[in-house]
Amino acid sequence: MTAQLACQTGDLAPEEAMLVELADTNGTTVPVAVARDSDGTWHALSDICSHGQVSLSDGEVEGCLLECWLHGSQFDLRTGNPVQLPATRPVPVYPVTVDGDRVLVDVDEPLAVAS
Repeated sequence: MTAQLACQTGDLAPEEAMLVELADTNGTTVPVAVARDSDGTWHALSDICSHGQVSLSDGEVEGCLLECWLHGSQFDLRTGNPVQLPATRPVPVYPVTVDGDRVLVDVDEPLAVAS
């Protein structure tokens, strides 16, 4: 499968996140946190916190970090790596393409994440 429409560019301001659900090539629903960092750059990562199994998109975006609302773990939007405990495992990061006013995400080709 290729990149899919996740949202429109007007849907999020810088330092905001939202949940979108996309289907992978197997038809499995993949929850994705689509976010804009403080510079307005678009990012997509797994919406499920690797520590608390809760929705990351419900958390706060600060700079280039997304903070889990439950226990305060922070994840780098660019790499998916945790930078604040209690999370110790990264979350998958997905490629994002902005095409006009459309934000596209490819859940079938996660970017490599360091652990």
